[in-house]
Amino acid sequence: MKGQYGRILRIDVEAQKFWTETLDPSIYEQYLGGKGLASYLLYSLNPPEVDPLHPDNCLIFATGPIAGSRIWGSSRYGVYTKSPQTGLYSESYSGGKVPEAIDSAGYDAIVIQGESAEPLVLGIHPEEVLFHPAADLWGQETYATEDEILKRFSQPDKGFRKPGAVVIGPAAENRVRFGVIKNDHWRSAGRTGVGTVLGAKKIKGLLFQGDRMRSLHDEDAVAELSKAIMAESKDNPGVQAYKSMGTSQLVKVTNGANAFPTRYWAEGRYDKWENISADGLHAKCDVKPRACAKCLMACGRMTTIKEGRHAGLKMEGPEYETIYAFGGLCMIDSIEEIAYLNDICDRLGIDTITAGNLCAFTIEAFQRGKVDFAVKYGDVDRIAELLHMIARRDGIGDVLARGIKYAAREWDLEDIAVHVKGMEPAGYDPRVLKGMGLAYATSDRGACHLRATFYKPELTGMIPPDQIEGKAELFLEFEDRLTIFDTLVLCRFYRDLYTWEKLEKIIHALTGLDAGREALRKRAAAIATLVRRFNLREGMSAEDEWLSKGFFRKNEKTGDAITPEELSQMLKEYYLLHGWDENGNLPDDAV
Repeated sequence: MKGQYGRILRIDVEAQKFWTETLDPSIYEQYLGGKGLASYLLYSLNPPEVDPLHPDNCLIFATGPIAGSRIWGSSRYGVYTKSPQTGLYSESYSGGKVPEAIDSAGYDAIVIQGESAEPLVLGIHPEEVLFHPAADLWGQETYATEDEILKRFSQPDKGFRKPGAVVIGPAAENRVRFGVIKNDHWRSAGRTGVGTVLGAKKIKGLLFQGDRMRSLHDEDAVAELSKAIMAESKDNPGVQAYKSMGTSQLVKVTNGANAFPTRYWAEGRYDKWENISADGLHAKCDVKPRACAKCLMACGRMTTIKEGRHAGLKMEGPEYETIYAFGGLCMIDSIEEIAYLNDICDRLGIDTITAGNLCAFTIEAFQRGKVDFAVKYGDVDRIAELLHMIARRDGIGDVLARGIKYAAREWDLEDIAVHVKGMEPAGYDPRVLKGMGLAYATSDRGACHLRATFYKPELTGMIPPDQIEGKAELFLEFEDRLTIFDTLVLCRFYRDLYTWEKLEKIIHALTGLDAGREALRKRAAAIATLVRRFNLREGMSAEDEWLSKGFFRKNEKTGDAITPEELSQMLKEYYLLHGWDENGNLPDDAV
């Protein structure tokens, strides 16, 4: 099948050895690449019930057949492992410029196992892996680390294309359970603790550089598809909205729907939301659109703070999810201060969604007399101090570094803790957007908004947000299509441009594979079943695939709520549509 290198790179960092492997072509036809291929490798290579921080836990970088092509939205990579945050399946994605460099090394997937005796930077090239000692970089923040790796380890004399690097920060080194992998300074494989797995292996970063390009089935067809998508995008309102305002535009939308989680999930609307909205960001900061490679949306915001105590601070962001986590949950009404906290998280290498949730949870814990760390809603400097304590695992920070489930048990606050499988949700309140309750509960990696992006149809009126019966069918359609996105490793924000029909044409042009909608949905279902089998093998129970108690608290202002009965009905419908039983158990003959 075209669109693949046909090479899997295996690395043992303990022995400092590497080798390449090939797979049966049928594996590529079944799983395509990206999530499909990586999930197959993870299930096959990981020892059952291995501790996520054990050397034998694989960490897998993967691209898909779309990587390096002219298709818009293709500059993405995925990271897959067993999560130290949830103990279950982990996937995380990032964009920027670096995915182009990862692809140029010439592998469909890179599988890393073992634990080095000393800190390393791995140099990944088409025919070799270099194990660079990096003890002097251990402890450094992410920006400086990335710059130094590129300066020190790139190979300009080999005729390779531009290098790219991914790195971890101090938090992942200290095994904070939600450490991220950073690239292009501000881009993140940000959820589930993938950076922490790198830290446990003593890998400070990886540099990718090569000269390889995928052989595609029909280059002319790829070029024509690219031109057609560009033409279509010019009149697409979603594309233009992302280009003009980025993801921060959602602050207005979710507040208008009473679905903007506020005051640690007690309410669904922040009365000072305008200060932290897209308009607020653009009014108070110098903002320029910023795009990943081969992107026509430029949803990123290159932000420079103009005035105040953080004047001159420059960063990409803050994105909607960071605004919700610190602005809504922690009730910080200054976009400049949210950007400041965002910058701290980026430098330390921690997930902003989890960090904001944990800080707000700590505020509630203090107010309820459960902890003696004095912090109030809106107290930016104490929240900043708490972030540093988490990264260092200092005092109360050590409790929070272990994750929300651990902290909730330690502080006897399981009745208000909000998470699924130990991962906190994004900023879409399922008490209003009830399909998001199903999304959070069923996501393989924890309370994830991206596997189906089901907030989109609920916020735009494609389906009533409070509908329960029949909702699972539309949800599964979204989930299946976006699973195929993940096999290609394609940007989520192209979901309105890349219909099933477009995906069929793209996949055929890239690979030569003739697969219609139903055939692609069967592949998506097979991947879902494989990942579910992985999670069940690792100990996932029905209790894990449920919303935590904090989700079922009523909105204190509006009374909005999602009930266990509503969630149960959606779950049963979802399971049966998958061909599982009503409790989510797999049939004996499942793939």
